[in-house]
Amino acid sequence: MKNRKLVMIPGPTPVVRSIQDQMGRETVAFGDPDFVKDFKEVIGDLKDIFKTEGEAFVVAGTGTLAMEMGIANITKESYDVLVVSHGFFGDRYVELCQRKGLKVDVLKSEWGTIVPVEEIEKKLKEKNYKAITVTHVDTSTGICAPLAEIGEVVKKFEDTLLVVDGVCATAAEPEYLDEMGIDVLITGSQKAFGVAPGLAIVLAGPKALERRKSLGTIRDYYIDFEKWIPIMRDPAKYFGTPPVNLIWALKESLRIMKEEGIENRYKRHIRVARAMQAALEELGFTLLAEREHRAVTLSNVLYMDGIEDGEFRKVLAEEGVVVAGGLGAYAGKMFRLGHMGNIDFHDLVSTISAIERTLYRLGIKDVLGKGVGKLAEELLK
Repeated sequence: MKNRKLVMIPGPTPVVRSIQDQMGRETVAFGDPDFVKDFKEVIGDLKDIFKTEGEAFVVAGTGTLAMEMGIANITKESYDVLVVSHGFFGDRYVELCQRKGLKVDVLKSEWGTIVPVEEIEKKLKEKNYKAITVTHVDTSTGICAPLAEIGEVVKKFEDTLLVVDGVCATAAEPEYLDEMGIDVLITGSQKAFGVAPGLAIVLAGPKALERRKSLGTIRDYYIDFEKWIPIMRDPAKYFGTPPVNLIWALKESLRIMKEEGIENRYKRHIRVARAMQAALEELGFTLLAEREHRAVTLSNVLYMDGIEDGEFRKVLAEEGVVVAGGLGAYAGKMFRLGHMGNIDFHDLVSTISAIERTLYRLGIKDVLGKGVGKLAEELLK
């Protein structure tokens, strides 16, 4: 009998039954009064959980669409923008901004490290940047940017808006817009929210909404805040057809989040991540991200000598767990393991056990039980 496969990539993440059930409901008209009420509740919950007096936007699309939506509504051609990149997904903002005719400067870190906050502040003093983009967690490196510290720095520059890519962080790493100085937070449904792919989620603080109004007409249509604000305030209105069942799924995700408590959710992700990372190190792996800036949503795991990437991931899939390969210069040198959202301890134990069995099959015989034992020890502290 074949093993059931646990999909432990950095997104999409496993979708729990109660969220799946919402996606399986009979679809209704987007103007159905009950759906309109549900959609309003989703918008209100997003603003409450992530603490903004601004607006929340939920539209059909991906995290990449959210990235574009976030930058298009606060900039215009020839504006200076600073991109802080900690890896592959930080670099995506460079091309995105350049295609919009923005003048882009880039601060890059070596993969596995952060750009020091002092360097960011020094760069911001050089010119009048209209926006700065930061990827909170870059899935190519497993690095988590020190967002609270960066937010405090950006607050000193009144004309600079902070755009945060939270695709692999939101709902797992703390992100409170107004108090942390985040002007635009972009994310997607398929990672720490634990919903299937298909929703682009953007939260815009008061300064971002003011900036949008000051720009007048922008060239973008579908992603224009001004087109969507009337719908987010009254979902009975029409601009584009909402993905009804995915919005129900997001509503259930937010219900789970509220029931757990967002601070408890953040603490759980820390506990799970540190336990998983300790277990992986116990098995002889090393992690790419420097210890003090490791993300809680995924681990980027470097192979020990003698382990070939394709064979490892093939055997691991046979043992019931799917992980992602490395990106960029680390393709073939590491795997990326997601541990976020609504996964439970059974998933964690099964994953580490499958990794042990895979290493055993590949010739490393002294691993059985070591990782699982370390995982349990850390989780039971």
